[in-house]
Amino acid sequence: MDSVEKGAATSVSNPRGRPSRGRPPKLQRNSRGGQGRGVEKPPHLAALILARGGSKGIPLKNIKHLAGVPLIGWVLRAALDSGAFQSVWVSTDHDEIENVAKQFGAQVHRRSSEVSKDSSTSLDAIIEFLNYHNEVDIVGNIQATSPCLHPTDLQKVAEMIREEGYDSVFSVVRRHQFRWSEIQKGVREVTEPLNLNPAKRPRRQDWDGELYENGSFYFAKRHLIEMGYLQGGKMAYYEMRAEHSVDIDVDIDWPIAEQRVLRYGYFGKEKLKEIKLLVCNIDGCLTNGHIYVSGDQKEIISYDVKDAIGINLLKKSGIEVRLISERSCSKQTLSSLKLDCKMEVSVSDKLAVVDEWRKEMGLCWKEVAYLGNEVSDEECLKRVGLSSAPADACSTAQKAVGYICKCNGGRGAIREFAEHIFLLMEKVNNSCQK
Repeated sequence: MDSVEKGAATSVSNPRGRPSRGRPPKLQRNSRGGQGRGVEKPPHLAALILARGGSKGIPLKNIKHLAGVPLIGWVLRAALDSGAFQSVWVSTDHDEIENVAKQFGAQVHRRSSEVSKDSSTSLDAIIEFLNYHNEVDIVGNIQATSPCLHPTDLQKVAEMIREEGYDSVFSVVRRHQFRWSEIQKGVREVTEPLNLNPAKRPRRQDWDGELYENGSFYFAKRHLIEMGYLQGGKMAYYEMRAEHSVDIDVDIDWPIAEQRVLRYGYFGKEKLKEIKLLVCNIDGCLTNGHIYVSGDQKEIISYDVKDAIGINLLKKSGIEVRLISERSCSKQTLSSLKLDCKMEVSVSDKLAVVDEWRKEMGLCWKEVAYLGNEVSDEECLKRVGLSSAPADACSTAQKAVGYICKCNGGRGAIREFAEHIFLLMEKVNNSCQK
């Protein structure tokens, strides 16, 4: 079970998260917020992910692949699978981000240029969204840069808003960090402790730590937002687990975040199962798709040694590896690669062949992985438990997979996918031991 806490807050914060000096605004309840008389319809809670195209830190950061998935895809998957929202939206000014959002099943609000500037605030974009969507009563503003968000977090916050009457709820994380005042020449020449007594430094286990906003989400009712606040009224925080508090702002965060996501991220409603069979398309996955013909008309193909090592590692771990192709490849040429894999060529229906292999081994589809790069691989990619495509695969294949490799076909994609499988299998084994 996730370890979380919630607590009420009394100060009012401005849209940037800094406490304001004024008193909380006296809020007027409306019937759409659940405080009116008579029979009322349930308040419409909309998830809203703000994804501007012009990121200064990392170009098109919101759709850059993190652990094989577009960054925004991680939070969209969590929001959609939570079932907590009547609608899930992405507010963007960029065509590519719009396409990715729709692929994951979100609706898209095309934001105006006025709220897409570097100087535009999140509140500006949210208010514009509300101006176009009168049906929305509550906004759950989810940050695209928080890829370890889980549906259970969103479900609990939705309950706090709907059932417990909070006007706003935001995410925090507990940190055990000692803070010191800043030294400023001519103002303060020495530092002073802010949250500890140096003479009695507490041990971590003897100190509850402090709560910090982690930026994962901000939920607020419409009437509060229209007054210029994302935090205010009857407030509460929602404490997320530290391992789920990942925020990506600069490139240096990326490799660290990938490892965290692979270990603690949310991978979908279906529980992961141990992979027993990997099927790999030959042309464009095992090879780079290039075919060379010798002077005596013999077919020559090339492959990456890294991929051969990846296949061997998979086999040593007990995963069967089989090769498939719709082309009439030379089995003699493929045999010379000495990969010791069963293969089928001249295949017109790849799904039927893979299904036959699956039944032969007594496996369910969740125990099968598939690496494909062409339109002919689409049905297999959609059916298996774990799917992947090389970086240079066709768009149809990439849209169908759960993991897109950084490597091209014939240039390390199999080895990369093998490493991904090993990481997920470690996750499966760890969950079984709990």
